[in-house]
Order: sequence, then structure tokens, then C-alpha cells
Amino acid sequence: MRSVLLSLVGLALIAAPAPAQTADEIIAKYVKTVGGMEKIQAVSTLRRSGKFLGGGGFEAVVLQENKRPNKVREEFSLQGMTGVNAYDGKSGWKIEPWFGKKDPEALSEEEMKQIVEDADFDEPLVNYQKKGNKVEFVGMDQIEGTDVYKLKVTLASGDVRYYYLDTDYYVPIKIELKRMIRGAEQEFETSLGDYKEVAGWYLPYAIETHRKGSDDVQKFTYDKIEANVPIDEGRFAKPEAKQPTGKED
Repeated sequence: MRSVLLSLVGLALIAAPAPAQTADEIIAKYVKTVGGMEKIQAVSTLRRSGKFLGGGGFEAVVLQENKRPNKVREEFSLQGMTGVNAYDGKSGWKIEPWFGKKDPEALSEEEMKQIVEDADFDEPLVNYQKKGNKVEFVGMDQIEGTDVYKLKVTLASGDVRYYYLDTDYYVPIKIELKRMIRGAEQEFETSLGDYKEVAGWYLPYAIETHRKGSDDVQKFTYDKIEANVPIDEGRFAKPEAKQPTGKED
């Protein structure tokens, strides 16, 4: 339901006497609504903490740390173990303890593409031209009875996403994308909601994703999003593999 997916209590309203007709006009209103470029650029780090809920009641604790310009660390904790995916701006790595792997490993090509996208601090629409992205306004649509602007976003990597922005608030409430999973292309839908202010910048606290044709919904709900917190560079660097104890020289 829209009331569940999109809680914009306190979000500044922008009057829209006539629909914006270009991608740049829509993006400009989006940036202004969520706080403005000055407030966005003033944020140098973000730390998101919350819960992940998957099919069958599967639940985990999640933590994501982002640091400008393009560094990210994602932690996924369950049953006393914590997995890590991270990108230091040049290379990515992971630790998957539930597979009995305690040492860091390189990310696969598919995983690298995903984490590079996650490392985009401001998301693809902000300063999209400088990032090499292309954005086109492709018309109006409806999401659960809500009028939306539909933008086609072609990332610098060549991947294509479709963003659906609420015509009242100019914020994305849905994203459609295609992703390669184990060598096969699959389509996904992501719903964004519960926007709240973080250091003057409105960010979504609720994210739901599912593969088209599947009822298995993955939900990320953040309890806290902190801005401009100190995050050590070492959090993103690939740690050295632990040497076996008792190893002879």
C-alpha cells in the first residue's frame, strides 16, 4: 500500500502546477525536495543499520557504511556470524563465514557490478552527467494508483534502470532493473519508502526488492541512518588472510 511504502511525514512539499517535461527538470525538483545539492554534498559518510527480512521469516542484522566518493562496506549478521562485502574505490572483496570461509576473497564479476552501484554515494540521478550516466524522461505512468514520472537511466556500465518518481514529492518510489544472477539475466523491482531527514537530506528507511514473477520479497528496514560519522579507511581495505597457527618458516 502507498501509505506503507511511502511515509513522507515532514517532507517539504513542492507545488507542481504543470508536469515537468524534461528529465533535468524532474531531477532538479527531486534534488530540491530531498534537501538540495548543498545539503547532499555536505554529507561525507553514511552509516545505515537495521534488519533484513527474507522469505520464510528469515531475518538478519545489516550494516552499510558509505564514504565519499565511492567506498562501501556491507555487513550481514546471523547466527553469530558476520559476512562482509566491501569496495575501497578500486577493488572489492568479501568474507562468507557461513560457507566455512574466514579469509577475504575477491568478488565475482556479478558481485563487483553490484557493489560498484552500491558505492555510488548519491545514487545515479544526482550529478548523473558527471558519472557518465544518461537519463531520459519516457512519460507518465501509475504505481498502485499513484501518478509517477518514468525515467530511463542508462548507467555508465551500460545497465538500464527505470525510476518511477512520485509527481507530488518528486522522490523515487519504485525502481526496475535487470541483473545477471549466476549467468542468467533476471528482472527485479525495488520499492522505496519511509523517507526521513538525515542531516537535512531525506533518505528512504524502507526498501523492498523482489524478482519479477516471484512472491519472495526481501525487505531492508533501517532503524538508524547516521551522517558524517567517523569511518576509518581500513573498514574498506581488504584484510590480510590469517596465517595458519603452528606454520613453520
